[in-house]
Amino acid sequence: MTEFDTDAPVCVTGASGYIAGWIVRYLLEAGHTVHATVRDPGKASSVAHLQAIAEQAPGTLKLFQADLNVEGSFDEAVYGCGVVMHTASPFVLSGYRDARSALLRPAVEGTRNVLGSVDRCASVQRVVLTSSVAAIFGDNADIGDTPDGVFTEAQWNTSSSLHHNPYQYSKAEAERIAWQVCEAQSRWDMVSINPAMVFGPSLTPASRSGSIDTLLQLGDGRLRDGVPRLGMGVVDVRDVAQAHLLAAFTPSAEGRYILCAGTRTMLQMANSLRGRFNGAYSFPRRELPKSLVWLFGPMKGPVTRRFVMRNVGVPPRFDNSRSKALGVRYREVETTLAEHFEQAVKDGLLKPAGRSAA
Repeated sequence: MTEFDTDAPVCVTGASGYIAGWIVRYLLEAGHTVHATVRDPGKASSVAHLQAIAEQAPGTLKLFQADLNVEGSFDEAVYGCGVVMHTASPFVLSGYRDARSALLRPAVEGTRNVLGSVDRCASVQRVVLTSSVAAIFGDNADIGDTPDGVFTEAQWNTSSSLHHNPYQYSKAEAERIAWQVCEAQSRWDMVSINPAMVFGPSLTPASRSGSIDTLLQLGDGRLRDGVPRLGMGVVDVRDVAQAHLLAAFTPSAEGRYILCAGTRTMLQMANSLRGRFNGAYSFPRRELPKSLVWLFGPMKGPVTRRFVMRNVGVPPRFDNSRSKALGVRYREVETTLAEHFEQAVKDGLLKPAGRSAA
C-alpha cells in the first residue's frame, strides 16, 4: 500500500475490552476520530471510561452498537473508516458447556461478519486483526515441531481442537478465516497482531482478563502450596495497543507480528511480585512436581492431564524480531506485572493476607 489516508476515522470493534480500551485511548490522544463498537452504548460500565478519555483528548469518539453474531451489524460503524481494528472476540476459558457455541462460532462468524462489513465499505484500506500466539501454537510442547526451537510467525496452531484447548483453537480458526477473506480480494490489506499473555493495568475495573485472574491466584493464597513449572510469554497491554497503531499507520506493515517482552514461569512472577510488595500477600514459594500436578491438577480447575503433560516443564521461546522492526518498544516484564497487581489491589480485588509462610 503506497498511499494511506491517516485522516479517515478508525473503527475499533469490541471497544470496551481490555486491549481495545488502550487502543481507543491512544487513537483519541493522537487526534483520530474513533468509531467504537460495543454491544450496548448505553451501558455506563462499558463506555464511561472511553467517554471520559474522549473529553480530555483532541480526538472524537463515536459509539456504535454491534453484535458479532449479527450479519451487517458493523456496517454503520465501518462506514467511512480507513482502518478497521478488529479486537472483539470471546475470551472464555471455563464455565461453558459447548465450546462450539461459546467460543468457536462467535470468534469465526464474528470475524466473517466484521470483514463482510469491510468488504462492503469502499473506504477501508487496512484491517488490523487482534489475534494471539494461541493461533501460532496450542501447547508449549509444539515448540518441538519448530525448525529452531522457537515460535515464529511462520507457525500455525495445529494441535488444538474443540476438545483440547478450545480457546486456542478458536483464535487459530478465526485468524485463518480472516486471512482467507483478505486473500480473496485486493482492495484492502490486513495485519495481524499476535500477543502472548497480556498483562498491565486496565482502564476500567469492569474489563477483566485471563491475566488478572492469574495474578489474583498468585497473590490471594489459592496457590500458596506451590505452582506448576508453567512458562508463558508476557507482554504489556499498552505495548500491544501501540503495536496496533504501528500496524495501522505504517504503510510497509504486513503479515503477522508476535508480541512478547519475555517469558516467565509462574514462580518467577510470584517471586518478582513478592520482592515488590514486601511479602504482604500469600505468594507461592515453590514449584510442584509435574507428577503431582498431573494427578491433582484436573481436580482443582479447568485443566486436563493432556494439558499438564504438554505444557508443564516445557519452556516456550518466541522470536519478537518482526515486532521490534515494526517499532514496538517493550516495557520491562517485572514493571508490567507490578503495575497490574497494584491496580488489582487499588480496585479492591485483592487484600493483604499477612506474610507468606517460609
